[in-house]
Amino acid sequence: MLDWLNDDQGAALMSGKSPAGKKPRCPMCKKPVAEAYRPFCSDRCSKLDLARWFGEAYVLPGERPFDGADLDEEKNSFQSLWTGSN
Repeated sequence: MLDWLNDDQGAALMSGKSPAGKKPRCPMCKKPVAEAYRPFCSDRCSKLDLARWFGEAYVLPGERPFDGADLDEEKNSFQSLWTGSN
């Protein structure tokens, strides 16, 4: 959702300042930012954003670090080290 921000805009949004002297806006609903919930306007918008992260609507680029499918391989590798068998 925030992919339209460049680095300067993102830094300004997080600092509470906005480029060209404009007041910062909530990235969720575009209402003015409330100091208590910065960079959001309300508790509701901050929780909506968090829910999007939890629901994987936002994804950081790169390889997924660990998947449950890898668990059996890790377990077998550990057991072979522990027991000395290959």
